[in-house]
Amino acid sequence: MQDITKNNFDFIRVLLAFIVFVGHLGALSASEKLSFLTHSPVELAVFSFFIVSGFLIARSYERSSSLKSYAKKRFNRIVPAYLLVVFLCATLLSLVSTLPISEYFGNTQVYKYLFWNSIFLNFKAPWLPGVFGNQAVNGALWTLKIEMCFYIAVPLMFLLFGKNNKYRTISLIVLYFLSLVYLNYFEMAGKAALSRQLPGSLCYFIGGMLLYFHFDKFIQYKNILFITAIVTVWIDLIFEIKLFSPIMISIIVLYIAYSFKFLNNFGKYGDFTYGIYIFHFPIIRVFATLGLFANYNPYIISILCMFVVIGVGIASWHLYEKRFL
Repeated sequence: MQDITKNNFDFIRVLLAFIVFVGHLGALSASEKLSFLTHSPVELAVFSFFIVSGFLIARSYERSSSLKSYAKKRFNRIVPAYLLVVFLCATLLSLVSTLPISEYFGNTQVYKYLFWNSIFLNFKAPWLPGVFGNQAVNGALWTLKIEMCFYIAVPLMFLLFGKNNKYRTISLIVLYFLSLVYLNYFEMAGKAALSRQLPGSLCYFIGGMLLYFHFDKFIQYKNILFITAIVTVWIDLIFEIKLFSPIMISIIVLYIAYSFKFLNNFGKYGDFTYGIYIFHFPIIRVFATLGLFANYNPYIISILCMFVVIGVGIASWHLYEKRFL
């Protein structure tokens, strides 16, 4: 049987982060030549991150010796780097603000930004004074509050259903469909942004959890499940409704994770995904604010921006994140 520890999750996370980066590059650069990049499936990539989290976090909790051990691991993985990017944005972006330094740090919005973003409520203060035209500083951070809610939800689910409760699967399936009701209702109402919040995104997380709990069966039938998933997602797209596609996308993601063995060692040099994800948005905006996309070849600037983002991600891992893990 397949060894659950030999997988391609490191490759998948880098791929998903790159998809998000490309989509945001097309949107934030404001360059007509790069507008085609907005077709990058950012939403699908974000939901796929939730699927991976569902699988790995369920496994992490089940393997943890105690709730304290689990909480410490999850806290150290997310919070230190998250607080770092919030602090660096609040301080370093003063250099690109239209306000003088003294006026910038004398503005209460800076401290509102630090406070609300530090507790994951980014929507309460998404902008900084005079920075990026007072638009959102880091639009990628909205997913982190959902991720934190997932971290909290897993122990509650185990407490409610039990680690070996025979009703666990059916209970998760019920939660899956309740989440889908919310997701589809707000999408049909034209409120896509609201549909992606909790509990709408929970169905993807549960998809990852269900495949973890039934890992052996998944591996046994993964090829036929993969073909079924491709066909089902295609049908859902035709009818423009998300009914079975979240669980089917989960199957596709996990199929990639446990196929293509040559990608198993992709993360041997470090896990740079998180740093790339949390830093890329403000870096692209700085490039745009400095007029680099408008005044120079946007394709060359895009490549330069990509290398800067990757470099920051690598530095974040080796110089900061790894210390907490």
